[in-house]
Amino acid sequence: MSIIGKPVLYSYWRSSCSWRVRIALNLKEIPYDIKPVSLVKGGGEQHCNEFREINPMEQVPALQIDGHTLIESLNIMHYLEETRPQRALMPQDVHKRAKVREICEVIATGVQPLQNLTVLIYVGEEKKKEWAQHWITRGLRAVEKLLSSCAGKYCVGDELTLADCCLVPQVFNARRFHVDLRPFPIALRIDRELENHPAFRAAHPSSQPDCPPEATK
Repeated sequence: MSIIGKPVLYSYWRSSCSWRVRIALNLKEIPYDIKPVSLVKGGGEQHCNEFREINPMEQVPALQIDGHTLIESLNIMHYLEETRPQRALMPQDVHKRAKVREICEVIATGVQPLQNLTVLIYVGEEKKKEWAQHWITRGLRAVEKLLSSCAGKYCVGDELTLADCCLVPQVFNARRFHVDLRPFPIALRIDRELENHPAFRAAHPSSQPDCPPEATK
């Protein structure tokens, strides 16, 4: 396959969707450049005309790769898996693959969209913490139930998968909104297992070029 230049990831340091893709790129050892898109500066750079041409949903991430521009984090990760199958992030077993997709979907469609910046702005400052806590707790309850039947060292068995790429950023978000994580011991164990993994550490918000200095303190 002909590779056209180094991939460029349009990313925001604290975006969990961008974070998932950064983890997947790192695990697959795919070199890439980051083009930061501030979701807050000037009302949000994602809403400018230039970025709307890249992602009509006005969200991050977007990945320019192989001469194409791709949006939506799960779509991007599956593209990486299909075009670069080395260092696989999906199991060979069909049932295990389905479990990976389940966990990814619960987080990516059932939790994260309800606590992202656009929704929280709409909900309003007074209610946003309560709102985020409710939906994150509801989603993590489902994730924990799924993990109880499929987790090994990681989310699905003992090999890293796309499910782990989704879980770690969501646990971070739960902590950010002061969610009580004690009911989710399996998710917490996996998060602790991965916090010092080089690919995950390099993808962490505090390691990003657009992370504000005060956020690392």
